[in-house]
Amino acid sequence: MRKTLKEIAQAIEGELSGDAGVLITGVSGIREAVSGEITFLANPKYAPLLATTAASAIIISKETEAPPAKNVIRAENPSLAFAKIISLMGPGETKRHKGIDPSVLLGKAVKLGKGAAIGAYVVIEDGAQIGDHVVIYPGCFIGYETKIGNGTLIYPNVSIRERVSIGERVIVHSGTVIGSDGFGFVEVNGKHQKIPQVGTVEIGDDVEIGANVTIDRARFDKTIIGRGTKIDNLVQIAHNVVIGENCLIVAQVGISGSTTIGNNVVLAGQAGLVGHITVGDNAIVTAQSGVSKSVPAGAMFAGYPARPFHENQRAHAYVHNLPKLFDLVKELKKKIEDLENKMKDRDD
Repeated sequence: MRKTLKEIAQAIEGELSGDAGVLITGVSGIREAVSGEITFLANPKYAPLLATTAASAIIISKETEAPPAKNVIRAENPSLAFAKIISLMGPGETKRHKGIDPSVLLGKAVKLGKGAAIGAYVVIEDGAQIGDHVVIYPGCFIGYETKIGNGTLIYPNVSIRERVSIGERVIVHSGTVIGSDGFGFVEVNGKHQKIPQVGTVEIGDDVEIGANVTIDRARFDKTIIGRGTKIDNLVQIAHNVVIGENCLIVAQVGISGSTTIGNNVVLAGQAGLVGHITVGDNAIVTAQSGVSKSVPAGAMFAGYPARPFHENQRAHAYVHNLPKLFDLVKELKKKIEDLENKMKDRDD
């Protein structure tokens, strides 16, 4: 699809500076862009590339200084504006299944909503409810009495076990397992006896769950993922965990059982949280942090064990300065020895 720069500026409600008639034929990153493509700058780290990019136009913020002799569109949020342009210029929505494949196995009393599309070799057990315009790709398993809300998209080879509740417009990527048993055992006579996990999982509206995520069912009540939360690939969420709304859970995060995460929390990659703690609203846990205690609302924690970010940075600075400190101590030790020897010679 081709659009003039003027048409694009109007579509994203941006402020155009340059040749309005330039024809844009594609989108690309600021490094990779070629003539005829439009790109964007959201991270100041890449500002030097403004002068060297071959793109025919650049989306920048209203505060960014425009490079000379470049066509630019100023937008409140360049990243969001670029996302709109991708939708405008892209090849269109990926082709999805329509109708019910003949190989689908439907249990008793299954309810299928209007326009639901179910791919090959999907198994849907008794009493499950599938909402309107739900798309389920091939090879998925939906357990008995599970409910899936309108407009939800489930990619291939997802397993959603019994009595799970999934909201509307949820996206679940391939390989994810929702409702697996929580990791609960009690030691009896030196052996680990399994504790039944009879709870369930509740996923709110507009949640996105990445590939190969595991979300365990609660022991008695519910494991909960709040509305609008986005979960990256390879995340483990244990039983009885409660995650609030609009959180970002990045790849390889592990959350132990019965931990409560507030709203708008960011857990960066490979962070690990022990069980039975609380992370307050708007808190940030940086990558590879080991969280052993509750995190206050609005705080940023880092390190292992995790502590307030600036405290952790100071500790790292001290560690980096240890070689200098060692040399200083060694030098001082030598000076002290020299002084002691001089005093000894004088006394003699």
